[in-house]
Amino acid sequence: MKDLVYLDNNATTRIADEVLEAMLPWLGDQFGNPSAGYRFGKSARRAIETAREQVAALIDASPDEIVFTSGGTESLNTALRAARLTRPDRRRLVLSSVEHSAVYEAALSAEKEGQAAVTLVPVSESGRLDLEAWADSLDDETVVANLIWANNETGVLSPIHEAGEIALGRDVYFHSDAVQAVGKVPVSVKKNPVHALSLSGHKFHGPKGIGALYLNRHARFSPTFYGGGQESNRRSGTENVAAIVGLGLAAEMAQARIESDTTAAATRDRFERELLEALPDCLVNGDRTNRLPNTSNIYFPGIDGEGLLILLDEAGICCSPGSACSTGSVQPSRIIRAMGHSSSRARSSVRFSLSLATDTAEIEQAISEIVKAAKKLRVVLGDRTTRVISSRNY
Repeated sequence: MKDLVYLDNNATTRIADEVLEAMLPWLGDQFGNPSAGYRFGKSARRAIETAREQVAALIDASPDEIVFTSGGTESLNTALRAARLTRPDRRRLVLSSVEHSAVYEAALSAEKEGQAAVTLVPVSESGRLDLEAWADSLDDETVVANLIWANNETGVLSPIHEAGEIALGRDVYFHSDAVQAVGKVPVSVKKNPVHALSLSGHKFHGPKGIGALYLNRHARFSPTFYGGGQESNRRSGTENVAAIVGLGLAAEMAQARIESDTTAAATRDRFERELLEALPDCLVNGDRTNRLPNTSNIYFPGIDGEGLLILLDEAGICCSPGSACSTGSVQPSRIIRAMGHSSSRARSSVRFSLSLATDTAEIEQAISEIVKAAKKLRVVLGDRTTRVISSRNY
């Protein structure tokens, strides 16, 4: 098999060497409990607070507004539940129709249990939120509005500022799932009116199993976990010091990259240009201007996406049909269908997500293998179609 080409960075990223090195002491000799009152424990507390400052700086927040969690899913679920508990007189949850499953399923579960009513706001064919429909959906019954900052499958960026201003004007708690955005594009909670925001370390070269929830200090909040009162009584439980340290350093490194990077979008654009030149009937799903610089979702007409992924896996190309959380699912992408496309198009679409480490040689290898696999599948499909027609005529 040829060298591995990893183009699934929206699923997870390789932990940076510097991050891993920074974590190791806290997995070894520096094992003290950060809640302990002696010096051995206090060193862990200082490490946590340093990381809190690093994460806060990445999203333009204050350190006391950062709560460490086990990852994006916990942050997302906590934000939705906490917002509902603060306003029991309101029951409506408003989401875009292209939210991640961690938000979508949590909302549907609350509705199924009779705790809430869910309204899904449509998006355009390009995947952008319908702001007029969003405004119409926010009423006196709405307890929380949730909008994904950057879609995990298409990379399309939402109009966060405009949507937040509308929510603020209706006195609606506004939370953004920024798991895919943080570390890839500038994210500022000071410039955008959000009450809460979720992020996850392993999406920008930090460790898995660690994330954070930004909570505006003026916003209402009710904790999900109770116990020892860690995280200023907002998330009890002994902190995962090593992972928090890793998240902090990954955040600091990401901030430096975002400020200086000019290559990610150019690499993605080259990938799309050369791939579409070789396969001219293919199309890019989603808004090609307002999107993450690393994400490309391609529609391969007449090709079964699952079959394409199998051939690419055999060729050492790692990519995805969409969300990593949908692995094993035979259902067509909910996100592509929400954009108004057919189930057939959803089944024939594949996501490629690059990192800053993706180089020219890997792009060329990937394009070569994708084109080869696509043509092979079309030959097979053509043979099957011919046999079916011949059988019917006979």
